[in-house]
Amino acid sequence: MYKAIDLFAGIGGIRLGFEQAFGDDIETVFVSEWDKYSNKVYRANFDTPHDIVGDITCVAAADIPDHDILLAGFPCQPFSIAGVSKKNSLGRATGFADETQGTLFFDVARIIAEKRPQAFLLENVKNLVSHDGGNTFRVIMRVLTEDLGYRVHWQIIDGGHWTPQHRERIYIVGFRDDVAFDFCKLAYPDSGGVFADVMEADVPEKYTLSDKLWSYLQGYAEKHRARGNGFGYGLVGPDDTTRTISARYYKDGSECLVKQEGKNPRRLTPRECARLQGFPDTFEIPVSDTQAYRQFGNSVCIPAVAELARLMRDALWISETSEAISS
Repeated sequence: MYKAIDLFAGIGGIRLGFEQAFGDDIETVFVSEWDKYSNKVYRANFDTPHDIVGDITCVAAADIPDHDILLAGFPCQPFSIAGVSKKNSLGRATGFADETQGTLFFDVARIIAEKRPQAFLLENVKNLVSHDGGNTFRVIMRVLTEDLGYRVHWQIIDGGHWTPQHRERIYIVGFRDDVAFDFCKLAYPDSGGVFADVMEADVPEKYTLSDKLWSYLQGYAEKHRARGNGFGYGLVGPDDTTRTISARYYKDGSECLVKQEGKNPRRLTPRECARLQGFPDTFEIPVSDTQAYRQFGNSVCIPAVAELARLMRDALWISETSEAISS
């Protein structure tokens, strides 16, 4: 049985992917998420006998339960980076405690440093690699490999391999010991399908755009086209793949509008957003549409996470089996 902690948990997308891969061989022993609406959805869908901790920055690493796997879809905040020589001249410490202080990645790092889990999975937007000219990612990798001593692998993966949504995210996988993990072993399905696979029938009229909003979006797109920009709404039909849904989808739905014969396009429903992320229809959505759009837009592609979790599981099992045989 592996014990896991779920940091910056959102509505539990990463946890769900790991539970699909590990089955009964994984238990979540600690959850942290500050948003009260996300916590409501989390509690509705997961057995959480322990409290959900709101602010991880206020929790001492020593107070977090021991665990084997750390999961974190951590927000990307700016990193302030200074040269080591300058820090030394000021009498400041080097390493992650200095370079990442004030960012939420620091909380991931300090927990790994204290608890030394066997493995971790970190998820973020793909632009993490290029943020601040690549400096942010270099600091993260240096902290994980040099300061914390983990074997680290990373790759940008498009969830569109599994669901009909183009969604590129970076996944950073780390192991305390040297194990046989390789992103090249990812098993991709033949197709992520098309929008018709996730489309709801008999969608309420409230999701159809008003004439005023539809006119505004068309005018906005035309204005930017005239300037040579690519800004504008996105339309999707039954045979299409959608753009990436985001946390701002609740505002006007412009990144992904559904074509409708003879009338204005409509927004996705919250259930369609859930399906685009690979959530099962049994996943409960006990919040408003606005909150649901934010939550699914911030979440992860479940089957992509599950496939990564499968690779991590196999790597850990092989390592443990080899150790048992050698001993």
